[in-house]
Amino acid sequence: MSTDLESSLPSRPRPPVGERPATPRRLRASGNFVLKMDVTIPARISAISPLVEAVMTAVRHEARAKELEIETALREALANAIKHGCSGDPSKYVQCSVVFEDDHSVLMVVRDPGPGFNCKCVPNPTEGEHLYENHGRGIYLINHLMDEVRFRRGGAEIQMRSRF
Repeated sequence: MSTDLESSLPSRPRPPVGERPATPRRLRASGNFVLKMDVTIPARISAISPLVEAVMTAVRHEARAKELEIETALREALANAIKHGCSGDPSKYVQCSVVFEDDHSVLMVVRDPGPGFNCKCVPNPTEGEHLYENHGRGIYLINHLMDEVRFRRGGAEIQMRSRF
């Protein structure tokens, strides 16, 4: 990936400073990104939609053609981080960074404090008995909707890129 956000994110999620909604900021400084957003949310399912809506405001301006793909992938990554990485514990936090780069791509990074997982051990939800399960499709969807997907920190961080 052309942008490595590992150095720009703290090593451990920290609580948000306030309860204000996330707002993207347009940057004019040098570098290869035109819009950047860094947010930390509590590990509550109810925290997903306000964050996604803030990101989607920027997506509708920058990458409207990929709106559904980006929204679905981000929702799935955040839900997985809350459910699996934080074990649904609202005292824990999930970090999200979104960068719209000047090469017409968006990089989304979701990081949780959990131990991670082996992405190669996630069963394919389109085969066998997994076909009829009512869960387990998030990673599959993300991999099919995004142009690039990478797992870092043993699976506790996902980096997703979409080109538009």
